[in-house]
Amino acid sequence: MSDQNTNIMSFQGYLKTIKSKTGKDAAGFRKMAEEKGFTQNGELKASTKAGDIVQWLKDDFELGHGHAMAIYALLKGIKNEDSD
Repeated sequence: MSDQNTNIMSFQGYLKTIKSKTGKDAAGFRKMAEEKGFTQNGELKASTKAGDIVQWLKDDFELGHGHAMAIYALLKGIKNEDSD
């Protein structure tokens, strides 16, 4: 029987791939999100939608949807640097 989960990347895997592709870590993305007005005092603004973050990351860093959503989860506080 094959393991169907072999293609599922861990959150840490996403962060590692994002850092190798962009040179930016979680703190770097938090800082840029604040500078772009997506967050305020480290909190995602209510007016910021997932699609806004995804489009920014696709346009500026050529990240795919899954990797962009990982950064969104980080900015929203669903996940952090220690999440699996």
